[in-house]
Amino acid sequence: MKYRKLGRTGFEVSILSFGGLMLNNYPQDRADKIVAEAVENGINLFDVGPTYGDAEEKLGKAIKPYRDDIILTCKTEPDQSKGEVRRDLENSLKKLNTDYFEIYQLHEVVSQSKIDRALAPGKALEGIIEAREEGLIKYIGFSTHNEQAALKLMDAFDFDTVMFPVNWNYWLNDNQGMKVIEKAEETNKGVIAIKSLARSRWKNNVKKDGFETWYKPIYKNDKLSELAFKFTLSRNVDTAVSPSDIRMLKKAYQILDKNRENLKLEDEEFKKLKKYAEDENRKLFPFPEEVS
Repeated sequence: MKYRKLGRTGFEVSILSFGGLMLNNYPQDRADKIVAEAVENGINLFDVGPTYGDAEEKLGKAIKPYRDDIILTCKTEPDQSKGEVRRDLENSLKKLNTDYFEIYQLHEVVSQSKIDRALAPGKALEGIIEAREEGLIKYIGFSTHNEQAALKLMDAFDFDTVMFPVNWNYWLNDNQGMKVIEKAEETNKGVIAIKSLARSRWKNNVKKDGFETWYKPIYKNDKLSELAFKFTLSRNVDTAVSPSDIRMLKKAYQILDKNRENLKLEDEEFKKLKKYAEDENRKLFPFPEEVS
């Protein structure tokens, strides 16, 4: 496993991180094995949130032996009051058997209304800042799927991390991502990439092969999954969160093992990926929503 510095936080994070949603509804013994395997493979950043079913409880028990050696990130919804955020935070701390989070994030801030509510006095961001002052969290971040929203959030507050889809299809077909990466780099923010192994939205009435992801993951085309993952890790990101399916986590392990000497996307590989994007011609997100 390779490691990169997560912006100004100074944390050395594994280039592949763990999407805790995948543990939702798993038996605890199975969750324990998945997490133990992730740690053995060098993963040290684990991301989860209170909207992910019972994933917090499962992850909390599974990471207990490793808590001192990992970076734990969690989330809260942006349209809540600071009191509601505090309840979210305290519930998550309890479920995850920890006294603090390395990073706490506003979750999925994708519209102007959510930005306005999150930043308003007495609302979510104020609650997070107070928690940081009390030592319950170390750094503050946000997640969004919308480039306009990401840029506006970064202008409004000096966040420490940005969680954003750095995805070949979203980048090449929708031109979403480049400005986010550039601004994060200018202001020394850590970049946590999501949707690295996503292909596109599911077509209606298509067989999903047991996947519960809202997007179609790249699971039948090994070459495309390799190019897509290398694309993400070649875009000045610090870590890429695994999809919420154990099969895709294992695929990421395989890609990293195959490319352990060089994860750079070469020019010829980029041309192949652009051809895939042209042939795909299907969007990943219904975004971007308008942000004024």
